[in-house]
Amino acid sequence: MAKQKYRLQALLTIKARMKRRAEVALAKAIKALTEAREKLEELQEEKDKIIERWHEARKEMRSQMDVGVMVGNGNVHVSFMRKLKEDEEKKEEEIDDQEMVVEECESHVAGARRDYIDAAKELQVMEKHKELWEKKVRNEINRKEQLELDELGGTIHQLRKWRGEKTVTEA
Repeated sequence: MAKQKYRLQALLTIKARMKRRAEVALAKAIKALTEAREKLEELQEEKDKIIERWHEARKEMRSQMDVGVMVGNGNVHVSFMRKLKEDEEKKEEEIDDQEMVVEECESHVAGARRDYIDAAKELQVMEKHKELWEKKVRNEINRKEQLELDELGGTIHQLRKWRGEKTVTEA
């Protein structure tokens, strides 16, 4: 008897590919999120360094003013500190923008995770269906073989009876 072919094999293959694609998309989304978080941390560190430089410049300016430095040098310090404050504000804007990027990446990861879970469930359903189909086919083949063996046994019994041979139970 020719082995039966699973009719939904093409669909099973498609579901497996969909799961793989969802898996890759999830991995890419997680990688993008990780990179976005790392960039956010870098921006925070840069902002902290700017703030630290501003505090140091302020201390230096105070110490020089206490000693009695010329007014021109004080203007240079004030301009430098003003520039540091502007840099800090720019970093703060970059940080806000990056936080929005991180939130967007997090929502993308959540969507990719849902897609992966859905694809995995669909594939699992198809695999279970194939398992049950194979079990059904095996049971059907076993049932047919059993019927054929019963029929063969009945035929052998009838032939022996016609020939006058005694069966094992009659002997």
